[in-house]
Amino acid sequence: MTPTTAMPTTAMLTTDAPPLLRHDDGRGVVTLTLNRPQAFNSLSEAMLSALQAELDLIAADPAARCLVLAAHGRAFCAGHDLKEMRAQPSQAYYEALFARCGRMMLSLQALPVPVVAQVQGIATAAGCQLVAMCDLAVASREARFAVSGINLGLFCSTPSVALSRNIGRKAAFEMLVTGEFIDADEAKSRGLVNRVVEADALAAEVQSLVAQILGKPRGALALGKGLFYRQIETGIAAAYADAEQQMACNMMDACALDGVQAFIAKSARPAAPHQTNA
Repeated sequence: MTPTTAMPTTAMLTTDAPPLLRHDDGRGVVTLTLNRPQAFNSLSEAMLSALQAELDLIAADPAARCLVLAAHGRAFCAGHDLKEMRAQPSQAYYEALFARCGRMMLSLQALPVPVVAQVQGIATAAGCQLVAMCDLAVASREARFAVSGINLGLFCSTPSVALSRNIGRKAAFEMLVTGEFIDADEAKSRGLVNRVVEADALAAEVQSLVAQILGKPRGALALGKGLFYRQIETGIAAAYADAEQQMACNMMDACALDGVQAFIAKSARPAAPHQTNA
């Protein structure tokens, strides 16, 4: 694991600050915080590299139990760094950049631990994609979401892949062709986020969700997460075949065997006699 990085004070949030901060809480919970508030936490090349490096480390760390993806400032993430992109207008550069971003997004899904987005502000374009690629998302009521590239003449093609796997097709397409924002409550009703809370309760709500995850066996979560995404991308017959094999493997895990045996033993105990007051 990399050393724990202390959360910054406002004075530290300068252009010289690292684009990404890491905090380990000692329980296996890793928090990665996007730290470019002055640029709305846009996904610069440095940010993409930092995210990929940390995700690779977490993927290889058997002590990791959960990842929280957070951000500093008014925006969660405003997508790609357009100034940086515009400075290098070549097809080869753009193809390489989007391939790097795609690899990072897929790394979130490939992690053997649940990933929770803690969304405190706006999430647009690739920032909305980032939320959609996390396994779970908790949003402040102040958060807003959009895939607004179309307003610049740029259809959000790569964000559409993640968005259309979170919400219904027509709702996703409407967001993509209008570029309009939706608020946190609408995002929840469409399935883009799991929970919506007031801004001052956001961190506590995320930690409540994390605590529930920590109470479950890591191995079962890793197996389950892998199967969950595989079966979504295949036909139903193949999905059932994969799931059946996965269930059989999971049942052979010592944790599952012990859990089932404990349930059987509990069920076999006679119920306590019902007492009434005379």
